[in-house]
Amino acid sequence: MASMERKHDVCSPFVPRRSSVRKTSAEIVSEARQSLRVPSTQRPFTPRDGHRQLFGNSSVRADRDNRPPSTFSLHAQNFDAPDSRPGSGTRLSPLDHKPKFPVPHEAGDPCKAFPKPPTDPLEVKRGLAVARARLLRTGSLTTLPPVEGHTDVKERLNPSPGQKQLSAKRLPGRDHTEGRSGPHKPGPRRTASESRIMQPGDDSGVRPTDNRAGQRTEPWNGNNATSPEEDAESLVWNNMIAPLLQQLESVAAGSSEGSVDRLCDLCDALYGTLAEANMLGRCCKRRSGILRTLFRLIDLNSAQLNLHIAKLCLALCVSGKNLLNICKLIFQISRSESNDIFFQNNSIIDSFLGILSNEDVSTSGEALLYCVGTLKFLSGNSAILRLLLDKNCIGVAQKLIQRLCTADDTNFTIAGHILVQLTATLRNLADHPDSRPLFISFSILPELCVVLRHHHKDQDICTNISRIYSKLSSYSECRLALAQTPDCYQLFLELLSKHHQKQDLVVRLLFTLGNLTAKSDEARQQLFQCEGCMGTLLQLYDSYQRRDDSPHTPTRKGPPPPNRPPAPPVCVQEHDDVLVKLVRVLANMCIHPAVGPALATNTACIQLLMETLELRSVQESEELLVNVAATINNMSFYQEDSSVLRLSRLTIAKLMLKLVLSSSMDAMLEATRVYGNLSQSKDVRDFIMQNKVHQFVVTLLDSKSTEMCFSACGVLTNLALDPPNRVSLSLEGAAVKLVDCLKDLGPGDWQLAGQVCQALWNMIGSGGGGGSEKLMDTQEKESLLEILITYLDEEEALKWIENEDLRDYHRACWELEFQPVAQKLMKTLQPSDRAASQHTKTWS
Repeated sequence: MASMERKHDVCSPFVPRRSSVRKTSAEIVSEARQSLRVPSTQRPFTPRDGHRQLFGNSSVRADRDNRPPSTFSLHAQNFDAPDSRPGSGTRLSPLDHKPKFPVPHEAGDPCKAFPKPPTDPLEVKRGLAVARARLLRTGSLTTLPPVEGHTDVKERLNPSPGQKQLSAKRLPGRDHTEGRSGPHKPGPRRTASESRIMQPGDDSGVRPTDNRAGQRTEPWNGNNATSPEEDAESLVWNNMIAPLLQQLESVAAGSSEGSVDRLCDLCDALYGTLAEANMLGRCCKRRSGILRTLFRLIDLNSAQLNLHIAKLCLALCVSGKNLLNICKLIFQISRSESNDIFFQNNSIIDSFLGILSNEDVSTSGEALLYCVGTLKFLSGNSAILRLLLDKNCIGVAQKLIQRLCTADDTNFTIAGHILVQLTATLRNLADHPDSRPLFISFSILPELCVVLRHHHKDQDICTNISRIYSKLSSYSECRLALAQTPDCYQLFLELLSKHHQKQDLVVRLLFTLGNLTAKSDEARQQLFQCEGCMGTLLQLYDSYQRRDDSPHTPTRKGPPPPNRPPAPPVCVQEHDDVLVKLVRVLANMCIHPAVGPALATNTACIQLLMETLELRSVQESEELLVNVAATINNMSFYQEDSSVLRLSRLTIAKLMLKLVLSSSMDAMLEATRVYGNLSQSKDVRDFIMQNKVHQFVVTLLDSKSTEMCFSACGVLTNLALDPPNRVSLSLEGAAVKLVDCLKDLGPGDWQLAGQVCQALWNMIGSGGGGGSEKLMDTQEKESLLEILITYLDEEEALKWIENEDLRDYHRACWELEFQPVAQKLMKTLQPSDRAASQHTKTWS
């Protein structure tokens, strides 16, 4: 790290020292090249369930028997025919006791005490009418007569006791009776003995009757008068709705090709007619008759038709059992991906979002569950996912989350089931780039933290939310929103401790913490200062480090961390996935100037890192070893006397050999960086020379990689501190390779060029001019001088850079990183008389 105030001393060590002065532009831009680095890793893969289920195969819900099912069968008979007729607004309270009626006993036969049936024929007919009405109200759906005027229906309805079977061509309506000729018209109220049986569920006050004589009659409303609204509704019903219902019955009775499409068109026409007449919702007094017709069509078992039926039923505001069954019906349709196209061409999603916005978990919890489960399936379709975003699904989800988090203990279980589906839906929505601003604007990330606090024992909910965080925390705006959530770090640590054996949950929370601490010093410190932070992380490390299934696991050296949890039953690759993310968190935390020294003195932490290097091979655990080396490199920056890492430097230097000698370029690069820091110590430099590591480091100069050459130059700079090492390095051709590196890579990276000059200065310049003759011949010296003279010309050095922003950056690096040490090196190489006559623009 360079600064205007730092001098490039002779034989200065490779590792830069921290400066208390404010950073220069070059220091800010070149942070990626500094010794303390943030290791990278990939986001954990989010698996998809092979089959659409309410709770997938990975669910760990404890009570599988009592949770709502994913599969069921629905038929017309499952629906309540007189669904929620227009209510009076008064709900009666149940009786606290069962009344008992005295039964007199006469002559020992109690039956004689009851009244006898009437013998008058008129009374018999009245009794039959009442009995029939009662049977129709309480019977199954298949016993309900269809709407009046619907002809050509082949099936016959089951007759009530004492009643002849009705012909399919005689279809009495719900709110009016059959007319023998012409459209039916209302008439005066008839007596009970004269009127036909009314459809159950009719409490509108209208008593329509047969118009046998053709005269105009009026409905009875108690005052023998009718309102204009009732007249208008009757007109719409008779002229528009009843014929549509009749056509639905007629087409359903047939089996012609294209009947499903025809029924769908009729449903759309019925929906449009009801909407235009303002008869949707619960205001239509004949809605029960409409619902009965729609319910019968469900048995045709057409997914496309059933969606149209469901749309109509939801628009008519079904409730209770019928609402639940409609949600189940739509859920059942959505389980097949082939039906997704029907949802794209139907506004049923709007109805579903309306249910989520208006229904309460205490009264419609199970309906909400299947509703959100449907959205979870549909959000896996990219086209529908876009629709959900456009229809404000995330805003609806936020309001639902708030209601679910305030559910009482009675509804806590069903609220948890709903949250499993809702968080899975949000997990899918988080995949879309356009969702990120919505997640932030609706404060979804803080809301999910509230969910985690309320349902911290539910592994399904916690896992889904961890997947959302792992996706969104890769983006700066989402990281900021999450980091501003109070106590989120403490919450994550508590979840890691509680669910330490849930590997997919642990790895995603660690990945999120790694993202939060990647670029924020404040996040690094806040995480470290959380209660039990290092204890939780190191317990996890130790737990996933052990490979109990391997007979070759070496014996641990030293005591394990306290309160070690049992090892999770996962394979080595899954262990590595957790450890990679965990070690990355440690590496990021080390960057903070207060946290780094504390970790460098943590014996358990250093021991676990060294154990990983010992247990794993580069072939099976490349990414893990690379991250471990990056963490050790960050810790080695702090050279306090109490540093455990400093005391273990020779052991670490030996463990780094396997990385240097591997075929992985990333592993070689990280090991070289570690050697660059550790080689400040004389014993490590001696180890490097004795084990011929310097030969390999010199070879890295041929890699043509700026990062690799920069790290190799750092090691060579430190090795050249010892005079005996300079000859060995020269014999390996280090000086010549350094000159070639300067020539080929210098103009594109002035920070690297400055480090090359520093290494050359330590090798050939520290002993004066005579030293250079032993290590470089005259031709090599002339070539190096020519390069330096050219590069010290500012116009020549920067002439090929056209972009002004890049020009300013390169000029800063050239002035701060290259020019000072290059001038010293050139002065050493030049004879005194030549130096006096040599003139360059940058000498002064």
